[in-house]
Amino acid sequence: MKKILACSLLFLFTLSLSFLSCTKKKAEEAPKAINVIYMIGDGMGLPQVFATMLATGEEMTFQQFPYIGVVDTRSASNDITDSAAGGTALACDKKTKNGMVGMDVDTLAMETVLEAMADQGKSTGIVVTCYSGHATPADFYAKVPKRNMYEDIAIQMAESDKLDVMIAGGRKHFENRKDSVNLLERMENELGWKVYDTLADIDTTCMKYAVLAAKGHMPKAPERGDFLPEGVKTALKTLKQNEKGFFLMVEGSQIDFACHNHDSVNMVEETVDFDKAIKVALDFAKADGNTLVVVTADHETGGLTMIDPEGHYSNVCFNYSTYSHTCLPVMIYAYGPGAEQFTGWMQNNEVKAKILKACGIEPTSVESASDQEIAPVVGNFDSKRTE
Repeated sequence: MKKILACSLLFLFTLSLSFLSCTKKKAEEAPKAINVIYMIGDGMGLPQVFATMLATGEEMTFQQFPYIGVVDTRSASNDITDSAAGGTALACDKKTKNGMVGMDVDTLAMETVLEAMADQGKSTGIVVTCYSGHATPADFYAKVPKRNMYEDIAIQMAESDKLDVMIAGGRKHFENRKDSVNLLERMENELGWKVYDTLADIDTTCMKYAVLAAKGHMPKAPERGDFLPEGVKTALKTLKQNEKGFFLMVEGSQIDFACHNHDSVNMVEETVDFDKAIKVALDFAKADGNTLVVVTADHETGGLTMIDPEGHYSNVCFNYSTYSHTCLPVMIYAYGPGAEQFTGWMQNNEVKAKILKACGIEPTSVESASDQEIAPVVGNFDSKRTE
């Protein structure tokens, strides 16, 4: 009897080793992403996406993603995050306090996913419709304790050896500075950048350039035309030349602006514009076969709901409950190698590690939300606007 039991245990042990070996081999054989396109709709919760679908009556690119999950957006200091803390968590491994860019709660600089990709020899780029130094894009390359330190952020962008392409607005932080330095001239003469003020006639074979196409934020959609989708196309032409791959962050920046203003027409226009940029990315990924596309948001803005004011379940009215952000979780959409990781419920500071894993890069340890105290905010959010 003892002999039979011993043989049975040995058989089960051998079987488990075989299973673990096959699982490990399968994970090692899974295709790795060479390129990553990481797209963030600022203020874009599921209500904004579905409202746009209702308003246009058209299918959107969001519906083509095979893997969809949910992201908890809370910051380390507030249940309701701002874009600085929300973007930092999406770019890094830890949640941080509202207002902080690329730093943890102790003001220690953190490595971003863009920087981790650059360290692998990949080319990197950012395409947005706001200032180049606005909270979300800055979260991927800058380290400052306060998000409104725009001139400091501009210097960090200019001196970055991890960032290759920037397409955005925010020219004023480079040429109309308190220190009287013309940072654009310094970028071209000393720091190896080519600087443009329009997407037209760009030398896309140049591997380091900045397109700063407006003094402030870009005009709102549709005044700026196809700046965002065309900016993505332009960046891809350059970045795909690197055989080691690339990382591109794209932000639909002004969905947030429209929702702060309760401007439903502009909210729909901005979401459609972002969807066009997503289509460019997804079409590239489908043709390429080695590109991971991840689309999410830093937070929801406006507390948007779609109601029938008459209660008859027939008419739809877009209804905002606040002029600020909300603590609503947001969706995450993924396509390409490693996309299967982006399902279920996750914290915003877990996304970086998933992206690195998809690329076969060993991520640093991720601090779980339970390891951090998330202090709830008490107050009237209708009277406080948070960018």
